[in-house]
Amino acid sequence: MSPLHLMKFCSVCGNPVEYKTPAGDHLPRHVCSQCGTVHYHNPKIIAGCVPEAEDGRILMCRRAIEPRLGMWTFPAGFLELGETSAQGAARETLEESQAEVEVDDLFAVISVPYVSQIYLLHRGRLKSGHHGPTPESSETCLMLEHEIPWDLIAFPTVYHGLKYFFEDRTRGVKAFHELHLNPRHSREHTPRSNTG
Repeated sequence: MSPLHLMKFCSVCGNPVEYKTPAGDHLPRHVCSQCGTVHYHNPKIIAGCVPEAEDGRILMCRRAIEPRLGMWTFPAGFLELGETSAQGAARETLEESQAEVEVDDLFAVISVPYVSQIYLLHRGRLKSGHHGPTPESSETCLMLEHEIPWDLIAFPTVYHGLKYFFEDRTRGVKAFHELHLNPRHSREHTPRSNTG
């Protein structure tokens, strides 16, 4: 049984829920047997950015938490209610690296349907040279492209986001990329890019 099917009680009134397809819907949902509230489970939205310093290096973080403890990523995390993707990316950068960033344009949307996540990735500019470890990152480091530890990248979304970022910068364009990750071969994908 899927983890989504483990909900037993309504978060509104506390009564038992049933897993069924509500009238007029096309998928089964958790429906309260007492108050009728339909509980929807939707994909998680992750906001992140690739923070760039004036000298062209980018800020990377070594994860101090699971999953992928000890591996590298750019700052990213779950979007909070009431935030724009840019606000979320700036907050995550501060939380994960102590760095303040000016968030620029959205350059990639990466769908990961097999874990019900959608990544919104921005370009960003560091406001200063300050960065450092946090409870979420054991180490932070400014890196040139050839210094990126490609074999130690935490997630496929980070790997592809970095590839898009550096390819665009090399070409001198600000393209927009859309990616749908394959569940079995995380480095295989169905890309779609538009040059902006």
